[in-house]
Amino acid sequence: MDMRLEFIVLPVADVSRAKAFYTSLGWREDADIGEGDARVVQLTPPRSDCSIMLGPSLTSAAPGSLDGLYLVVNDVEAARTELIGHGVDVSEVFHVAGGGLPLANGQKRTPGLAPKRASYFSFASFNDPDGNGWYLQEVTTRLPGRLW
Repeated sequence: MDMRLEFIVLPVADVSRAKAFYTSLGWREDADIGEGDARVVQLTPPRSDCSIMLGPSLTSAAPGSLDGLYLVVNDVEAARTELIGHGVDVSEVFHVAGGGLPLANGQKRTPGLAPKRASYFSFASFNDPDGNGWYLQEVTTRLPGRLW
């Protein structure tokens, strides 16, 4: 069976504001169709096969309620600097002591890159204007079987 994750519906309060935020980061506009409650906007991060979809009637989730969205980057420090250049408030680079993924409540964060800059274990975080939580995750070497 062939399955691919195509898009994630992002709960936002103002579709136009969210669209402006994400396009200011260099995300490609794939679609902006309909009006009012029927409006749907699809945006894709650079080099990504998965998009986000915005629309006032696409989800019952509260605006800003998603946390733990990951953007994989080759260099977390460079990606952080670029986002700051776009006016985004981005956390300092951190890792989780002992390895693993960060917790949404910020516990277990240790400042700086992961020891030996281990792939998959260095992060930075930011929120969109509604409060949806994103992590930058540095991946330099993929796990076996994973495609770029």
